[in-house]
Amino acid sequence: MLDRKQLRQWGRKVIDIEKAALDNLYQFVDSDEFADACELILQCTGKVIVMGMGKSGHIGNKISATLASTGTPAFFVHPGEASHGDLGVLSSNDIVLAISNSGESSEILTLMPVIKRQGIPMIAMTGKPESTMAKLAQLHLCIKVQEEACPLGLAPTSSTTATLVMGDALAVALLQAKGFTKDDFALSHPGGALGRKLLLKVSDVMHKGDDLPLVGHDICITEALYEISKKGLGMTAIIDEDGRLEGIFTDGDLRRVIDAQINLRQTRIAEVMTRNCITTSADILAAQALKQMEDKNINGLIVVDADKRPIGALNMLDMVKAGVI
Repeated sequence: MLDRKQLRQWGRKVIDIEKAALDNLYQFVDSDEFADACELILQCTGKVIVMGMGKSGHIGNKISATLASTGTPAFFVHPGEASHGDLGVLSSNDIVLAISNSGESSEILTLMPVIKRQGIPMIAMTGKPESTMAKLAQLHLCIKVQEEACPLGLAPTSSTTATLVMGDALAVALLQAKGFTKDDFALSHPGGALGRKLLLKVSDVMHKGDDLPLVGHDICITEALYEISKKGLGMTAIIDEDGRLEGIFTDGDLRRVIDAQINLRQTRIAEVMTRNCITTSADILAAQALKQMEDKNINGLIVVDADKRPIGALNMLDMVKAGVI
């Protein structure tokens, strides 16, 4: 019979040990070596080539991906494969970020003479400042932990957490030093939901042209309902003689009109429309338009130009389809 209380205690102990490892990491981030590593990478005109074996390799993969997505060109090269041809990816303007908790990874040490011969700077990230890798590298980032969370002291746990966080600290420090923005971030994430939120504009989502629900202010409610039904957005824009937006009529307005027992065939739409309605512009982000709708608790927006003429319309369903929500 499993002791569920004991299982929870073991889990909490792991978290406590790894939290202590991260607290210990402050001193290494506060060091001159961390600032030197940031400056070296900022001056790099090539790529950051990340290397690591085993669990360090898995963490290295994530670090390289984080660097690449935050404005520092980087990718991971497996040290074993590098010995059999992949090292050819290195160029003289690159930097190598080599990760090994022991600092004695034979696969990486094998590559160091070649890397040094090409004059390529190496930053070693290890848990042992006295290790071979730490001594041979141009710069050393210490990720030493007091103990692994594994009770056997064998499975990389605290050490991999410290490595991951050191990599994040490096990437985010570089991001801020470069003035990297949300728009820059979106350019490296165009295919995902994040990219859609950051890149899509209202003009990319809105209905326009013949798909734009639009009626004059002199028609009756029934005729306006035909337009709403035909365009399928649950609303229509109402314009004056000059084509400028005068108001909006929505499904919600229709329910209120019916409750008031207003004659749909004899009443002009201008008498029941919502004036001074919330509008948006085509050049803002779709995410900003979504916030407008959420803040005002409305389901749709009319898009107008600088002269207040309707040029588009969109609703919540359009946001869902576009992946903004």
